[in-house]
Amino acid sequence: MNSTQGKAHAHEHTISTSVLVIGTGGSGLRAAIEVAESGTDVLAVGKRPKDDAHTSLAAGGINAALATMDPDDTWQQHAADTIKESYDLANPRTVEIVTQGAEQGIADLERYGMDFAKEDDGRISQRFFGAHTWRRTAFAGDYTGLEIQRTLIHRAEALNLPILDRVYITKLLVADGRVFGAFGFDIVDGSRYRIHADAVILAAGGHNRIWRRTSSRRDENTGDSFRLAVEAGARLRDAELVQFHPSGIIEPENAAGTLVSEAARGEGGILRNGLGERFMERYDPERMELSTRDRVALAAYTEIAEGRGTENGGIWLDVSHLPRETIMSRLPRVFQTMMETQMLDITQSPIEIAPTAHYSMGGVWVDPVEHSTDVEGLWAIGEASSGLHGANRLGGNSLIELLVFGRIVGQSAIAYSSDLEAQVRSQSAIAEARAEIDDLLSSEGTENVRALQREIRNLMTAHAGVVRDEAGLSEGLEKLASIEARMSDVGIHPDIAGYSDLSHAFDLKSSALAARATLECALERRETRGCHNRSDYPEQDENLQVNLVWSPSTGVVKESIPAVDPEVAELMRVEEISQVGKLVE
Repeated sequence: MNSTQGKAHAHEHTISTSVLVIGTGGSGLRAAIEVAESGTDVLAVGKRPKDDAHTSLAAGGINAALATMDPDDTWQQHAADTIKESYDLANPRTVEIVTQGAEQGIADLERYGMDFAKEDDGRISQRFFGAHTWRRTAFAGDYTGLEIQRTLIHRAEALNLPILDRVYITKLLVADGRVFGAFGFDIVDGSRYRIHADAVILAAGGHNRIWRRTSSRRDENTGDSFRLAVEAGARLRDAELVQFHPSGIIEPENAAGTLVSEAARGEGGILRNGLGERFMERYDPERMELSTRDRVALAAYTEIAEGRGTENGGIWLDVSHLPRETIMSRLPRVFQTMMETQMLDITQSPIEIAPTAHYSMGGVWVDPVEHSTDVEGLWAIGEASSGLHGANRLGGNSLIELLVFGRIVGQSAIAYSSDLEAQVRSQSAIAEARAEIDDLLSSEGTENVRALQREIRNLMTAHAGVVRDEAGLSEGLEKLASIEARMSDVGIHPDIAGYSDLSHAFDLKSSALAARATLECALERRETRGCHNRSDYPEQDENLQVNLVWSPSTGVVKESIPAVDPEVAELMRVEEISQVGKLVE
């Protein structure tokens, strides 16, 4: 298909709205609902079907200091737990806003019809998650994220909130430093979308799909938010801080990284290396398998790296000693997942697992209070944003974050839109967005997009995995530069099945940018802190209690972190939190 043909066949839809939300997972839908409830025009756009958003995979629960089970719990203690577990890299103001607003977030979900697990007297049930002082995790079975997503979809439908599925946003439209919409295409028929908007909310996820083993599914969390924001003039913060989940399956390859819930360890699952040794006693003899996520992931990585892994480069998670009734009633999702992917009966056999990239704790730089970015009229929320999690995320915090900041950002975007004196436009920005698609479609390059994506995942796994060092990160940057050079020669071939090949090309652009930011920030953070392990700098460096802010023009810049409120700081001084009787995060 040459350039002329591409332009001739490219039908272009033009849409105008007050607020555009990019991403239809939990954070995007919550923000869009806030806007719609105010009576302001809003449009939500997602490259995946809204019923299949990443939020639906979240299993464990959602945090709020409701004190329904433990009357002594407070938002201040929730904040203290969050900052402490972040290894002092979370923004204290962001943490305060989330923990103070959490109760309202739960109330919003109940107002929308969410059916939380309840005690006999009607109180919302709450359970322990690792590193929480009190029981503050509300839940709906082990499908909490799925129920939240369903609840938000139902509320959006009740509001007649317009949602465009399978539309891939390729570029934010910016004029004089102010956003005025976005450009994209339909993944099925290739038609273009030019969307004019006063305000844009970026909620398109993180970047953990750029590793070989990841809990994200194919074609999601490829760094879209990072690229869209950076190309518009925004910056990234803490791209190197990626949480690796201890238990992702290894086989089959198309399902590598699929999570085995940590409830399997919470119920008494045992970790063994390839020699049959129960190895956690070497790393955390008190908590063993109930240790925190970063420690278990590091322990598993160490066993594998030192030659004590399985033949396939993993470790064993064994629940077969548990009563079959316990497995079927408490771990039904794990049982079903392993039967579907491997025809493995976990009541009889152990599960082969390895650490897997799970969550982007860094993201687009945002103001800690309202989550606005460097670009006027642009906000970022959810896993696309940064500031709450620091170097290790408390389980259950990501779901409450999207509810709290979905409401706040929605209100902020409404106010911004209503106060605008004039709407900017830039024909050159629109032409540039069109040309980017046309150039890809007209390319007769020989490089395969999928192959280059695989090379990025391989290099990130080899050089920026659970444990990193100077030489490996530098080698990773050299390999990335080679891939970036080859990206100009990709070949795109739309076919009868649609334009997925074109979307993969943009995924590749996003992945390359996210990989560069991650590698450069990881190189600069010469210490070991939380999820970030440097074998050549094994100690924590107090001089690096800073956030690392990245852009292509400035590289990595250190940003100081505000002081913690004295009342919250006092609550952080308690001894290591007991994990007895608690589920892991």
